[in-house]
Amino acid sequence: MPSIRTSIRTRWAATTAAALLLGAVAAVPTTATAAAAPPAAPTTATAEATAEAPAEAVAEAVPENDWLHTDGNTIVDEAGNQVWLTGANWFGYNATERVFHGLWSANIEAVTRAMSQRGINIVRVPISTQLLLEWKAGQPLARPNINAYVNPELDGLNNLQIFDYWLELCEKYGLKVMLDVHSAEADNSGHLYPVWWKGSITVEDFYQGWEWVTTRYRDNDTIVAMDIKNEPHGTPNDPQRAKWDSSTDQDNFKHACETAGRRILAINPNLLILCEGIEVYPRAHADWDSPNTNPDLSPNYFYNWWGGNLRGVAEHPIDLGANQDQLVYSPHDYGPLVYEQPWFQGEFDKASLTEDVWRPNWLYIHEDDTAPLLIGEWGGRYGQDARQDKWLHALRDLMIDYGIHHTFWSLNPNSGDTGGLLLDDWTSWDEVKYNEVLKPALWQHDGTFVGLDHQVPLGGVGSTTGISLGQRYSDGGGDDDVTVPTAPGQPAASDVTADSVTLTWTASTDNVGVTSYQVLRSTAGGPATPVATVSGTTYTASGLTPETSYTFTVRARDAAGNVSPSSPARTVTTAANDGGPGDDGCTATYTVTSSWQGGFQGGVEVRNTGTSAISGWTVTWTNPSGTSIASLWNGRLTTSGAAVTVRNEAYNGALAPTAATSFGFLGSGSSATPADLTCTAS
Repeated sequence: MPSIRTSIRTRWAATTAAALLLGAVAAVPTTATAAAAPPAAPTTATAEATAEAPAEAVAEAVPENDWLHTDGNTIVDEAGNQVWLTGANWFGYNATERVFHGLWSANIEAVTRAMSQRGINIVRVPISTQLLLEWKAGQPLARPNINAYVNPELDGLNNLQIFDYWLELCEKYGLKVMLDVHSAEADNSGHLYPVWWKGSITVEDFYQGWEWVTTRYRDNDTIVAMDIKNEPHGTPNDPQRAKWDSSTDQDNFKHACETAGRRILAINPNLLILCEGIEVYPRAHADWDSPNTNPDLSPNYFYNWWGGNLRGVAEHPIDLGANQDQLVYSPHDYGPLVYEQPWFQGEFDKASLTEDVWRPNWLYIHEDDTAPLLIGEWGGRYGQDARQDKWLHALRDLMIDYGIHHTFWSLNPNSGDTGGLLLDDWTSWDEVKYNEVLKPALWQHDGTFVGLDHQVPLGGVGSTTGISLGQRYSDGGGDDDVTVPTAPGQPAASDVTADSVTLTWTASTDNVGVTSYQVLRSTAGGPATPVATVSGTTYTASGLTPETSYTFTVRARDAAGNVSPSSPARTVTTAANDGGPGDDGCTATYTVTSSWQGGFQGGVEVRNTGTSAISGWTVTWTNPSGTSIASLWNGRLTTSGAAVTVRNEAYNGALAPTAATSFGFLGSGSSATPADLTCTAS
């Protein structure tokens, strides 16, 4: 493909840095939350490029190529400068149309330019294996669905030529590209199929499609990342499902992503390889041959969003061999308007979502410094549902706190369950969604957006809204801020209960400013592990065990990524059970294991939390409105209106300290979690 990079560089070298920098820093209002720059991304506190230096000197001080690599949980350029990938999805090439959606209404360059000027620095492009095989066979779609009146430059081009033309536009406007095999077949609903092969498209076809597209673009550093397969999923009840273990089985996605990644990197070792999660992962008592649920035990699997379950990485990490520094894990996460997950039932907030969903499924990978995370899909409708808005703000803030990379779903307004950044005319932007949700989480420096191209400013030459990596790291050596924040004060403990404690500490000081605090916890002399990242100087630890000693420390982080020494430790011993309702020697944990239109299946784990054996237990709750229990096993059920009482059977009432049992049930109506669940031991 002919490249316009040479001509852009010529224009870049002929333009003074003063002119570009004056344009880059003018007229862009800083958002209300722009000060909350991501701690892991280099967004503030850097030396400014001198206006007197010629731009050609700037270009010589930074890498010639834009390839990216990983360093622990960060992504860096070839000079080791930290970057932040903050983008959006534009779909259509994966669908039956086999070309970007919206070109029937909007001009391709206008859409691309608008994305870059609004701070999107990478575009995730869903494609299909079938599309790649058609291109490989020399059979592109000759007459794609485009409006030639609106897009005269595309008139007569096939869909591969349109894609190549668009890549040149991305170079022109400083955008980078990630390819994502969204489905095996070119199908608007192809993502619903759980695995990476289908019909005549085999696993080997899947690998060869990736090899072909890598070979075609191996010298084009506009394409910097490959997302191996979108949302592998399925449960043991499904005819096909994706699993994650260390086998070479066809349905093991860990093996598939590893194999595809190695074959891609053998052709171009500079590409980022993104491995998504799956849907379910076995609990400790189960394996991949276990049924979906087991009435004699607690549920056999942990559930999450399609592509969002990366629990298997802890036991079975991806191995890319000599190119391990190209690996990025990529979960997906959505809100209650997409699906009413169990964790949205009842009250939730950023802290509960972090503890219950994000940390156990994928955030631990970042906190353990294993690899970077890029949330490949997040987003949804905004301003229509308070719970949806709460989730959007919580995930946005988490990504800012941790500097997590992301691509918003989606640019397209025709995404049925999320809507888009564009409105239905494919030209106007949803300004409220953009300003309130996405813009605060885009990489910004001194009020301007930062691109991933070293020579071309984000938004194009002369951009008034964005700068290039060359401008961002004009000294060629990264941030000047190397000052480490001071250690926070020793945490003080208050409101100590049997299962929680509130910690407060004196703030750190820093030459530029502290952006977040990381709380670490250990027990019984074990290692200190991160349990939370907060922006303030207080944190409530919950879910603790009664009469147990915990040791807490706190570390501060500034915007340049400098981490302080740990604070002095504070050891806290939780209180004994107080004998009140629901805390008299046992606890009950309610879980919805599956749901369908008009019904659901669930279970309750009963655990002895006392210090002596119990001989029986009783669990009670009130069914939420519209909910009833149809049948129940491993317990004796009685009901009185909405009130539910479950007593143990003769064979599962006796529980030693810390031992647990469970019962299951089928329900009708809403699957909302009861708010008044209690357990009483006898």
